[in-house]
Amino acid sequence: AREAAALAKLHPGLGVGLHFTVTDNQGPTIDLFDILALEKELHRQYERCSDLLGHPPTHLDSHHHVHLRKELSPLFHEWATKHGLPVRSLGAIPYNGGFYGHWYDEEWRSYSAPELISIENLEKILRELPEGATELGCHPAYRSPDLHSSYALEREIELATLLHPRIFDVIQELRIAVVNYATLPTETGKEHVAA
Repeated sequence: AREAAALAKLHPGLGVGLHFTVTDNQGPTIDLFDILALEKELHRQYERCSDLLGHPPTHLDSHHHVHLRKELSPLFHEWATKHGLPVRSLGAIPYNGGFYGHWYDEEWRSYSAPELISIENLEKILRELPEGATELGCHPAYRSPDLHSSYALEREIELATLLHPRIFDVIQELRIAVVNYATLPTETGKEHVAA
């Protein structure tokens, strides 16, 4: 986190959100039904993120989409409103998570699906964006020896897809303004905006 915050400071126009984390691959790390503990941890992570960045985060989401659980989303919506933060999928900006290189079976076992992060699939997603702002979820990265993730190879495929010249051509053709939560205009008019 320290290294990421230092890198973010080199790019002041970059939107850096709080990815609230209370789950890992083994499940929750705190009791998700203890609302007071959850709110305390949310505040702790928010303060830590703000301290590292030197300013508050630009938006809020959560690992494993904990903030979207029916019983928890009111807490996150209220807390984020109080702090002036947009929350993924709980506000005015729709979220598109279709650019993700895994699929899940009925028992939530994960399987690699590189076709979902292909140039063709991203082009299809971009061509079907509604007017206005849409948050497009992605996880691009270079793999490093210290990256321990079931979603490692897919990160490099995402990065290559996002940087492909054909995607740049489609973005220009469709007049998509690529922005982030730090630079999101308040009025987007009728042009497409991908955050």
